[in-house]
Amino acid sequence: MSTSRSVVKKVEVVETEEGAGAVVRRSIGSQQLRNVTPFLMLDHFHISKGAGFPDHPHRGQATVTYMLEGSSLHEDSAGHKGEIKTGGVQWMCAGKGIIHAEMPVSGEGIPDPRGLQLWIDLPKQYKMVDPSYQELDPEKIPEAYPQGEDGPVKIRVISGKSHGVESPVRPLGGCWYFHVIFKKPGTIFQELPAGWTTFIYLWSGALQIGSESEPHKPFHTLVLSAAPGENGVQLTATEENTEFVLASAEPLDQPVVQYGPFVMTSREEIQKTFIDYQLGQNGFEKAHVWKSEIGGR
Repeated sequence: MSTSRSVVKKVEVVETEEGAGAVVRRSIGSQQLRNVTPFLMLDHFHISKGAGFPDHPHRGQATVTYMLEGSSLHEDSAGHKGEIKTGGVQWMCAGKGIIHAEMPVSGEGIPDPRGLQLWIDLPKQYKMVDPSYQELDPEKIPEAYPQGEDGPVKIRVISGKSHGVESPVRPLGGCWYFHVIFKKPGTIFQELPAGWTTFIYLWSGALQIGSESEPHKPFHTLVLSAAPGENGVQLTATEENTEFVLASAEPLDQPVVQYGPFVMTSREEIQKTFIDYQLGQNGFEKAHVWKSEIGGR
């Protein structure tokens, strides 16, 4: 028996400036949608030439960067560097500390980078693990076709499981993350783990949730219910080229104390993070000596 979740909160997402000249639509992490445990932030970004996110630190969260158009370079203080291409993903666990830069690939005939960055809180016991990466090029992200390859819908399984297809990404704490693409109108049911926090961010087309009669329009974030017995969500695209991401993760029973890119569970831990960063220790050893090659582009 399939019982669908429903929309319990809906937020329209407007453009604002962020970083060095980047334009983002921020839903989770905004005043309207601050506490959606374990999700901390969701940005739909557009980075024009000369803009980007130069050298900056992180501690205590995972950041998931998924490119919709164009590509972005990244480089960190541990010597990790590379390029996230259109349709590719980088799942970075910042753990106890990392400093990195994220900068667009710009040039004549190259589309401006557009994508999504999702911040996910780490369970308290993983806050101080060593940083790690899970990265998939576009062709390595598995895809599910609930109604066959000739059907109306394709699901890119960034993490988790969908219609018998499973991603190799293994997040700390557990998180399912899908890019759902309806070429034509249609309906599917996506199973979800019981009790997990779930949201949808829609940027193209029109989408109905469960038994709703009115479809939602682009640039809205929808937080879904998690009542007992609701084992998934019914998704109905009412227009061609309906695209959205759906993310679901286990809620964390812990305080969230955030100061910019530092996310811990107490003010004392945040104060300790400031000290570690100032003194260049406990994950921030290169805080004052490392400078990225791409950050000054």
